[in-house]
Amino acid sequence: MLVPVGCVRLAARLAVPDGSKAMVVFAQGNSRHSPRNRHVARTLNRAGLGTLVLDLLTDDEVGNSHNVFDIMLLARRLNAATLWLARETGLPVAYFGAGTGVAAALEAAAVPGSDILSIVCRGGRPDLAPPAALAHVRAPTLFVVGSGDPRMLRLNRLAADWLGCEHRLSVVPGATHLFPEPDAMATVAQLARSWFTSHLGRPPATAASPTLRPV
Repeated sequence: MLVPVGCVRLAARLAVPDGSKAMVVFAQGNSRHSPRNRHVARTLNRAGLGTLVLDLLTDDEVGNSHNVFDIMLLARRLNAATLWLARETGLPVAYFGAGTGVAAALEAAAVPGSDILSIVCRGGRPDLAPPAALAHVRAPTLFVVGSGDPRMLRLNRLAADWLGCEHRLSVVPGATHLFPEPDAMATVAQLARSWFTSHLGRPPATAASPTLRPV
């Protein structure tokens, strides 16, 4: 399916199980092609959570590294897709970020009135979100990093230090950057499911911060 976001249409995979209480948007440049994201999405669907596995970039844009690291562009599109999804489903929204989509998810969650339920960051680059945005995130945030990925572990710890909201860092033993080890992604999926299902209540009020520019 295609999600209308400003002047572009972003490709996505939408699943809304019967009785869903919330939607989880997967934020990454080419999220829908990731077997890791699709693995997590299936686990969340079985737990009764809806999912929107969303490409934040078009096929023409994703090959340009400038676009991949344009966090404000990604965050603006994520914010717009979130508003569309909330209108279409009437359900509250949470974020699952990977790669530079982690920073985009944190940036979008810092926007006043976003009311994001919770966030899970799989490795990725939360350090690319500015400290001012990190300080305004109010959605409970889980960072999941492999013990065999020391650089990402350090960057995620640094970003977590800026958060004033509920947050946790979970380290998957023996896992490296893309969690290719046996059972590593299953562990990530289980951690995400537990975090999302335990934070289905109304999120705390978001503190004031600058509004994202239009898409």
